[in-house]
Amino acid sequence: MEVNHINQLFNVTADDIKAEALKYTDPGEDTDFGQFLKSAVNQLEETNELLQRQENEEIKLALGLTDNTHDLAIAQQKASIALTYTVALRDRFLEGYKEIMQMQM
Repeated sequence: MEVNHINQLFNVTADDIKAEALKYTDPGEDTDFGQFLKSAVNQLEETNELLQRQENEEIKLALGLTDNTHDLAIAQQKASIALTYTVALRDRFLEGYKEIMQMQM
């Protein structure tokens, strides 16, 4: 299955992460965990932007609005790298979550 939009990864959106981040962080306090969540939200937003740029370049080429395949190739590569990184982050986060859930109190 090819994932072409970050929201297809378990239907997670940046808004969902922001809402959860607000539950566990004090707005006046900038904790390591709060910084991590902000970083995760920023990564999701950046990945979505790159995927949208890729789609726009594909549409421009398909409609004949441009004949510059170089820009399309760059947009595709940037989106691919960002998505790969985001999926790796998600996988590592889930591994850590599962490990924490298996800890005995």
